[in-house]
Amino acid sequence: MADVALPIDPLLPDIVSTLRSSRSLVLEAPPGAGKTTRVPRALLEAGLGAGKEIVVLQPRRLPTRLAAQRVSEEIGERVGETVGYQVRFEDVRGPKTRMSFVTEGVLGRRLLTDPTLRDVGIVVLDEFHERHLSADISLALLRRLQETARPDLKLVVMSATLEAEPVRAYLGGAPSLRSEGRRFDVSVEYLSAPDERHLDQQVLSALKRLFTQGVDGDVLVFLPGAGEIRRARDTCAEFAERHDADVLPLHGDLSPAEQDRAVRRSSRRKIILSTNVAETSVTIDGVAVVIDSGLARVASHSPWSGLPQLKLGKVSRASAVQRAGRAGRTRAGHCVRLYTQHDFDGRPDQEAPEIRRTDLAETVLSLRASGVKDVTAFPFFEPPPTPALEAAETLLRRLGAVDAKGQVTDVGQRLLRFPVHPRQARVIVEGERRGVGGDAAVLAALMGERDIRREARANLGGGGRASALVSGPSDLLELLERFREAGRSGFASGRMQSLSLDTGAVQSVERVQKQLRRAVREQGARPGRPEDVEQALMLSVLAGYPDRVARRRRPRSPELLMFGGGTTSLSEFSVVQDAELMVAVDAEERPGRGAVVRLASTVEAEWLLDLYPDALEEVDTLQWNADSRRVERLTRLAYGNLVLEETRTPAPPSEEAARVLAEAALAAGPERFAEPEALEQWRTRVALLGKAFPEAGFPTVDAGFMRDALASLCVGARSFSDLEGVSLLDALYARLTSEQQRLLANHAPERVTLPGGRGVKVHYEPNKPPWVESRLQDFFGMAQGPSVGAGRVPLVLHLLAPNMRAVQVTTDLAGFWERHYPAIRKELCRKYPRHSWPEDPRHAEPPAPRPPRR
Repeated sequence: MADVALPIDPLLPDIVSTLRSSRSLVLEAPPGAGKTTRVPRALLEAGLGAGKEIVVLQPRRLPTRLAAQRVSEEIGERVGETVGYQVRFEDVRGPKTRMSFVTEGVLGRRLLTDPTLRDVGIVVLDEFHERHLSADISLALLRRLQETARPDLKLVVMSATLEAEPVRAYLGGAPSLRSEGRRFDVSVEYLSAPDERHLDQQVLSALKRLFTQGVDGDVLVFLPGAGEIRRARDTCAEFAERHDADVLPLHGDLSPAEQDRAVRRSSRRKIILSTNVAETSVTIDGVAVVIDSGLARVASHSPWSGLPQLKLGKVSRASAVQRAGRAGRTRAGHCVRLYTQHDFDGRPDQEAPEIRRTDLAETVLSLRASGVKDVTAFPFFEPPPTPALEAAETLLRRLGAVDAKGQVTDVGQRLLRFPVHPRQARVIVEGERRGVGGDAAVLAALMGERDIRREARANLGGGGRASALVSGPSDLLELLERFREAGRSGFASGRMQSLSLDTGAVQSVERVQKQLRRAVREQGARPGRPEDVEQALMLSVLAGYPDRVARRRRPRSPELLMFGGGTTSLSEFSVVQDAELMVAVDAEERPGRGAVVRLASTVEAEWLLDLYPDALEEVDTLQWNADSRRVERLTRLAYGNLVLEETRTPAPPSEEAARVLAEAALAAGPERFAEPEALEQWRTRVALLGKAFPEAGFPTVDAGFMRDALASLCVGARSFSDLEGVSLLDALYARLTSEQQRLLANHAPERVTLPGGRGVKVHYEPNKPPWVESRLQDFFGMAQGPSVGAGRVPLVLHLLAPNMRAVQVTTDLAGFWERHYPAIRKELCRKYPRHSWPEDPRHAEPPAPRPPRR
């Protein structure tokens, strides 16, 4: 195959010479320059790398395969000879292979088995601007390898839109080169206003307009996912047929033959409906027009399952420029953006690096296995968020993959055999132990790939109804049975349609489960009964999701209490209708409802004892029951925040029971156990004497003093009923010393006796002086008023007329007799002539006390 000149070609000699004298190079080249295929080939032909393998990292499987094929064609060989490729679950290399295009994750796993990459001379990191997590980690590991065991290892970091300076600095000031490239003009067209129609209708409208204007070449349409591609293909099929064009899908789930049909030249015009796999890397010849939806499914992870997931979102401006550039690779082109200029201007410059937004459990496990003792100190190109690292460490400990010191355990080593998330791998490893590893591998594939049920996506967001739902133990087992049913028919399209299964999703699961099963090493004997196989599989699911155990709030209620606290709800489409305990494997966000568990699997309490005995907490404590108003013994078995078993019985009398009862009594208020006024009087009397007799050391009657008094009452008791008839005032009095008790009785009396023998109550109120009240005549014969506190605190006297209304309030009775009584006497004599009002009350006889009222 004759080489076609590419913009990068004039820079190739400089690239080779720079890398001869330096072990690292940063290369900037715009989209379409040809760096993906030409640079590795130039390094190979120049003999760089000391005759060792050249490894080229690619961000996606499709460009990896296409790049290997393109270079193989250019040198006149079949792929798998000098040039090969390796992606997850597929290795097309041979004994003569000297250049390997690999996905980023493949290199990470290779570093685990071959930490020094002894047979690799050069590693090229292509499309580094996409900042995939695996690329970031690979760069860090390779840089560390350069600095330690492999100073001869050469690194080339290639990027289309990322600034070179941060990468240069990270590589110790590596040289950088830039290819300006020969770029064809691409005109860009925006919508004048947002189009609210479905994407398939927007695409059809754009095609009609373009074909009316006249299109010379193929059309590449960027859509966010396979579902949107299928709908657009159906919508545009009739239009394409009328215009003698083929509508061809292009995404990662297609077979190699279907992908090749989309990217290779054709005698008929092509309308290629693609995900962002066509955004970078190998040029698709013949494309003259790009229609850009501006959308993509961005890699993140489910906060529930921890597994990778793709969320619909707007692409960055850099990605939009990349997409438009696909129309200007081999000719002048045109790009129609199905959004407005204002929308474009408001987008971020670059996508946020994956290391900021994805789960790090797999990364941390790999780093631990490669000998990194302190992950927080690892020299990342960009350090991940600390909470994300901590969450990954916590999960790995729960899975049993690392121990408390961060060392990888035997279980962790077995997890590393499977190129999937540690949760999925843990399901398989537990399945191996129980003799169902092969079936567990299928479950892991079902968890990690797209949902195979067509109705699941139709109901995403809560639409539809669960009209004929059959109750079962596990949504995953239900998926497994439907997958097996499709497999029994050879995955015939008619059978999958009758089972309401998505063909593309089923094919993905089939490919993944085949590869996973090859790595399975059964350890236990397979159970003989089907129900025992199901139980072993559900136990395996639990092993991968120990922190996702949930319990219904009430029988058959959709509301779930979670292991880590908080609540969520179970989807109405789940078959797990009866189980009290379950694993919430995955959830979806529903408007107005938050996270709703869509995949669940039953758990029995004894399974937790089998798998996680150390995580179960037995609580034997005494608690106050406010309803029965008694202390009860609470025996509880808990797993995280979930109560598995709980019993309550009356507590036997004990010191602890008395303490709990006293706390409850104090919370109920001391007034419950004494007449409130009498209690307040007692407190005030003690406070008054504390000031009048500081040398006596009267206590401060605070909450602590009251608690101690209540505690003394509670000895031998366990309920409020046991305290009935017990005097709190007696208990308070008993806490005073004998001297304090004497002073209280003699110098803060509850009553005082007036000259005529009448006893009157002394009122003690907080923050007020003590006072008494009685008829004025009762004070006849007294020259001075009564006092308390050994005469140190005069009583406030409320002197009452015969109508029991105060004529004077005073603490100075002598002054009252002298200054005010003469005038008041005249008024009283007029109003109450039958009463005696002597001129000299100080020496008069007081009236006899009246008998108490009946």
